[in-house]
Amino acid sequence: MVSGPGHAALPHPLPGAIGLSHLSAYDWEAADGVCGGSPHLHLVCTEAYVVTGGRGAVQTLSPDGYRDIPLEAGSIAWFTPGTVHRMVQGGDLRITVLMQNSGLPEAGDAVFTFPPEVLADPDRYAAAAALPPGTGPETAAAARRRRDLAVEGYLGLREALVNGDNGPYLEFQRAAARLVRDKVPTWRKLWREGALATAERTGAQLDALAAGDPAHLGEATAYEAAPTRLGGFGMCGRRDEYALPGTTLPNRGE
Repeated sequence: MVSGPGHAALPHPLPGAIGLSHLSAYDWEAADGVCGGSPHLHLVCTEAYVVTGGRGAVQTLSPDGYRDIPLEAGSIAWFTPGTVHRMVQGGDLRITVLMQNSGLPEAGDAVFTFPPEVLADPDRYAAAAALPPGTGPETAAAARRRRDLAVEGYLGLREALVNGDNGPYLEFQRAAARLVRDKVPTWRKLWREGALATAERTGAQLDALAAGDPAHLGEATAYEAAPTRLGGFGMCGRRDEYALPGTTLPNRGE
């Protein structure tokens, strides 16, 4: 590793300081007859789905309107901050999730599409978003209630957008931004110590190579990791995750 100002020794993150998890989409039927996850958006992180098995779709709401993007083994879909997304189960859908700015989503960079009256009350929102610890029946029931509440709000946003009215969608974005505003200092610290530090190390290494100094290659090594939590209840489905020091925070049911 190249050291110097702003390049303190940090835990080695995954390439690009991304987050990594595996999802099996929920097969719970929602009010509209569709099986799938809890619609939500991210405020500063782009998310990618790499489909490893089965089939399904991801429904999105954005300034582009409403889209229903098919998913099958080998396909990839990704969505930028502000895009409401809902994973839809079509049959044994399994996905590897790659998340920009690892650590930020676990620290709250996601807001569910709960109805407006829930979004307007931070305490009520926090209570609706929280899950009991563990992976048992009580947690499953709470995750399903949370999913149903998110779908309730989502269906109203989608109907308005399909009918040419983007007002509710834009107000949801504003409400989401208000809910997370106090978390930004924590996110900034995580970003500086993770994604930004990783990019800065690359810059320092380029500078060293340009000066003819490949000393950082002397610290070459390999790492390995295995899932540390299996079958947790994520936003979109059952979630297997990796607790990588410095890059991924413990699952908080969010």
